[in-house]
Amino acid sequence: MAKSRQQSPSVLPAGVAAAWGLKERPGKGPARGLDVRRIVAAGIDIADAEGLGALSMSRVASEIGVSTMALYRYVTGKDDLLILMEDAAIGAPVPGPPAEEGWRPGIEHWARAYHAVLRRHLWIVRIPIGTPPLSPHGVEWMEQALACLRDTGLDAEEKLGVLITLSGYTRSNVALLADIDEASRSNGSDWEDAHKRYWKLLTDLTATGDFPAIRELLASGELADGPPDDDSEGTGDFTFGLTTILDGVEARISARSN
Repeated sequence: MAKSRQQSPSVLPAGVAAAWGLKERPGKGPARGLDVRRIVAAGIDIADAEGLGALSMSRVASEIGVSTMALYRYVTGKDDLLILMEDAAIGAPVPGPPAEEGWRPGIEHWARAYHAVLRRHLWIVRIPIGTPPLSPHGVEWMEQALACLRDTGLDAEEKLGVLITLSGYTRSNVALLADIDEASRSNGSDWEDAHKRYWKLLTDLTATGDFPAIRELLASGELADGPPDDDSEGTGDFTFGLTTILDGVEARISARSN
């Protein structure tokens, strides 16, 4: 299907062209069994286990058991490998509820599914965003989100704005979780310990001085015992923000229909 498009591979990043099957594949090389899929899988395994900082072409080659130069017959460099890794890791979007249930269940399903994918592969949020979605699965996720908004009455710019807001919020939420995960690994603590330590330090630092709003927050007793909703997966905070965003979208849709 991708090859029937009129898009020329010459105007695409090499990794995107390879993901769409628009790049000529190399002939049989000296490394038996080596192909793009195997290289990408090795890269994902490294990033999942050790983070993006551990990823390099030489490390991938070592994991597979080939020379680094052998990889360049299939992947032009690390940047293109990252494109292929991200596309493979996010995969195709999970089917959502039927359209008859309305836009909100559909777009909420989309955001939660995207959040779950990023949680499984924290390294994705460490890849700088150079362009809007261009890889096959990225475009499929974009299509699913826009399809949920098709009958809302929002114009094209507003639909795109909803998509950008939701995807940006989801990525920033997971980036925070990734930061906490990295910090916890480096100092040998866990999220609950770090959470309690933070509130204790803040209590001590603001015991005096012009911080009445913070002291009121701390005095509520709702923060010191653990993460919100005791949710170690970070979805409690995510749900609050997601609901707030969707309430705003719903208000905009209602205003357009009145």
